[in-house]
Amino acid sequence: MEVHLVDGTYELFRHYFALPSHRDADGNERGAVRGVVGSIVNMLENGATHVGVATDHVVESFRNDMWGGYKTGEGMEPELLDQFHPLENLLGALGVAVWPMVEFEADDGLASAAAVASADANVERVFICTPDKDLAQCVEGDRVVQLDRRKNVVSDERGVLEKFGVPPSSITDYLALVGDTADGFPGLPGWGAKSTAAVLSRYGHLEDIPDDVEEWAVKPRGAARLAAALAEGREDALLFKRLATLRLDAPVGRSPEDWRWLGPSGHFAPMCEHLGANNLARRAERVAKDRGL
Repeated sequence: MEVHLVDGTYELFRHYFALPSHRDADGNERGAVRGVVGSIVNMLENGATHVGVATDHVVESFRNDMWGGYKTGEGMEPELLDQFHPLENLLGALGVAVWPMVEFEADDGLASAAAVASADANVERVFICTPDKDLAQCVEGDRVVQLDRRKNVVSDERGVLEKFGVPPSSITDYLALVGDTADGFPGLPGWGAKSTAAVLSRYGHLEDIPDDVEEWAVKPRGAARLAAALAEGREDALLFKRLATLRLDAPVGRSPEDWRWLGPSGHFAPMCEHLGANNLARRAERVAKDRGL
């Protein structure tokens, strides 16, 4: 079997900014909801059988207690925030496994589900459907891969190495040093993508990089400045690494069989009608009928 794990938060953002406004019968903005659910139905039409969607039910997570500057929902468009819960409800009615994260983040849900799927011998391939660089740490060979659905690009372990200059096992170290503006932590001064990749290609993990630049086996341009920044900011870098490290214990179920699509519930069609998207119900019913569900 193949498993498709979808970043519902990313998809909601993507569709919110890409699609025109669409309001439901109560006048609520639901264009992004309709777009995301339509894209999931399209996945089912194209043969997906085991699908899970992780969302940020609450934007803040345990990481906000670890780092004061970590991302929050502040400044987000109210009409975007207002679509998270309706999206979760509609996906649940569609019959898709939904993981609304509260203490954790959607990325933790995806990482946890990827770990569960990877441990199952019946799973041939796992597609983590997001371009988010955090999830590159979960890639394993060509069996657990990232899929950028917008660009239709698949990144396996070799693809991660080509993109970042480090393998998946070093992605958290890479992010700790370079920083991640999307998540709100800055990395260390002077540590850019090329210099970080060069040093980590030799040492693998930031814990193994010597403080003394004279001990470095690889010395990129500005090595002395980089070493000084690391010596001074090592504790911060280790904290950033913990922030970047995805949890594998989010509540997503114990087996990929929990995520098998068995067709829409009886609530899906009325919800689609309220949304003004009866075509979604017809399409889902057609897929279910074709599969004998």
